[in-house]
Amino acid sequence: MTAIPTPGQLAWQQDGFGLFLHFGINTFNGEEWSDGSLDPATFDPTELDADQWAETAVAAGAKYVVLTAKHHDGFCLWPTSTTDYSVASSPWHDGKGDVVAELSRACRTAGLGLGLYLSPWDRNADCYDDPAAYDAFYLRQLTELCTRYGPLYELWFDGAGSEGRTYDWDAVMAVIDKHQPDAMVFNMGRPTIRWVGNEDGLAEDPCWYVTESTGISVYDDGQAALDSARYLPPECDVPIRANWFWQPDDLHTLKSTDHLLGIWYRSVGLGAGLLLNVPPDRRGRIDDADRTRLLDFTDEAARRFAEPVPATLATIDGGIQVSFAEPVRIDHLELREDLTTGQHITRHEVVAEGQLIAVGQTVGVRRIHAFDPVTVRELRIRLAGGSATALAAVTGYFTGQSAAPGL
Repeated sequence: MTAIPTPGQLAWQQDGFGLFLHFGINTFNGEEWSDGSLDPATFDPTELDADQWAETAVAAGAKYVVLTAKHHDGFCLWPTSTTDYSVASSPWHDGKGDVVAELSRACRTAGLGLGLYLSPWDRNADCYDDPAAYDAFYLRQLTELCTRYGPLYELWFDGAGSEGRTYDWDAVMAVIDKHQPDAMVFNMGRPTIRWVGNEDGLAEDPCWYVTESTGISVYDDGQAALDSARYLPPECDVPIRANWFWQPDDLHTLKSTDHLLGIWYRSVGLGAGLLLNVPPDRRGRIDDADRTRLLDFTDEAARRFAEPVPATLATIDGGIQVSFAEPVRIDHLELREDLTTGQHITRHEVVAEGQLIAVGQTVGVRRIHAFDPVTVRELRIRLAGGSATALAAVTGYFTGQSAAPGL
C-alpha cells in the first residue's frame, strides 16, 4: 500500500523554501562547532534585529525560517530554566534578552512560519553522559520551546555528534504531540520530513517521498531504519557561504547567483524543499553582502517564473495531451503531481512535434525542466508508474534561459 501524505506534509511541500538562521555563541568567536566552554559574555549582538531577518526572508520568497535555538555547544538563545549557559548569562539586554521571542514576534508580524533547531547533542550539559538525566533535561528544554513561542512550523533535530547515541524519542514525540502537533519534525524521532543526505542542497532524480530509513548525520553513512515505509519528503539544507555560522573571513566563499540558482533547480526543481542558511552576523543582522546575493538569486528565480502559461490536460491513447490556448514559445515546463493518494509517477517524457524535449523520473510536488526554446500549441506526455490522472498540472514559461545553471 502506498504511504499517504498528511495535509500538513502537503502544505510544507507546497511552501518549498525556507531560510536557516545559524546564530549563537559561535558567531562571536569564529567557531563552527565549539565545545561548550566559550564565555557567555562573548554573546553580545549590538543591533539585533529579528524584524530584518523576517523581512529578508519575505523579500526572498521564503515561507519559513529555522533558528538554531541551541546548537551542539549547548548555548541557548532563550532564557531557559535548565542551564545558565544561555542569553541570560550574557551582557545582551543585561541578561534579559530572548532571541527566540524576538524572532517569534517578527515571524508573526511577517506571516512566516517559525522553525526551531534544538541539538540533541549538548557539549556543555554536565548530565549528557547520563542518558536518563539528559533525556529529562532535554525534554524540559523542548517543552519550554514548544509552550512559550506560539505555533511552530518545524522542529529540527540534527543527528551530527549523536552517532551511536540513543535518546528517548518516544518522550520527545509525546511533548510535540501535546504542544505542537502541527509542526513538521525533521529526520529524527517520528519524522514527517527527512534530510536529503548531503549539505550541498541537492536532491536527485528520482526524488522519492516514501522511504524505510533516514540518514542521520553527514559523519555517518549509515541509515536509521524506520518501523515501516513512511511518506517523508526531503529537505535540502545548504549554507550560502562555506560556513554555517557567520564568520569574518569567508566572504570569498559566498556562492554566486548562478550557483544558488543551480541549487534551486536541483532541489525545488526536483520536488524537494530547500532550506538555505543565511546567518546573522555579530551585529545581529543579516550580512549586507549575503542579503544582496540572496535577493539577486531569488529575484532572478522569480523573474523566470513570473509569467506562467497554463495548459489544459486530456487523456489520449494512454498518454496526456497538453494544450495551450494558442501557440506559445517556451523554454521551461513545470509538472505537478496529484499527491493526495501518494507519489506514483516513476518516469515521464515530454514530446513536442515528435521531438523529445524533456525526460525524467519522479515528478512530485513540482518538477522543472529547462530546454531549448520551442513554439508549440500542444505537447504529449507519457507517464510510467501512475495513471494519466496522477498529473495535476502542466505550466509553460519563457525565461530566456534554456538550461539550468551548473554547479
